[in-house]
Amino acid sequence: MASRRTVIAISAAVVAVAAWYAFRPERLFVNKTVSESFPAASRAQAAVPTAPTALARGPFHTNAHETKGLATVYRLPEGGRVLRLTEFATSNGPDVHVYLVAAGDVQDNATVKTAGFVDLGSIKGNVGDQNYDVPADVDLAKYRAVTIWCRRFAVNFGTAPLAAAQS
Repeated sequence: MASRRTVIAISAAVVAVAAWYAFRPERLFVNKTVSESFPAASRAQAAVPTAPTALARGPFHTNAHETKGLATVYRLPEGGRVLRLTEFATSNGPDVHVYLVAAGDVQDNATVKTAGFVDLGSIKGNVGDQNYDVPADVDLAKYRAVTIWCRRFAVNFGTAPLAAAQS
């Protein structure tokens, strides 16, 4: 009888550890705050007074988890592009990424999968200002939404539809 209890206890412990690893419940209570400054111009570009140019922007709306803030794509003076999230906040979670999605807006999970996306990388923090490089070959006329996506559970936390920035 003691042997059976031991097997059950060990099995329960293994299941509990696996469930913790998969769901990472502590992340529901822990914020990772970042405060990344806007990318500085290189020394060679510092003499040129050209400022970054906003190309597209849009506010986040909530999908599966409360998400807020502003997403803006900038062209940098030296020619690169960066996605900047400002006053950003969402839920923390396991394996959360920032996607540019080939859709005008994303209200669900299926649209992300069917429309196509570009993964800009793991989220740097679930609270605060942050920057993500946008690859040169990404066509912003096609990829018109920013989505915060949990890859582990295929869940869209929130989306910012992008519109052309007004000069």
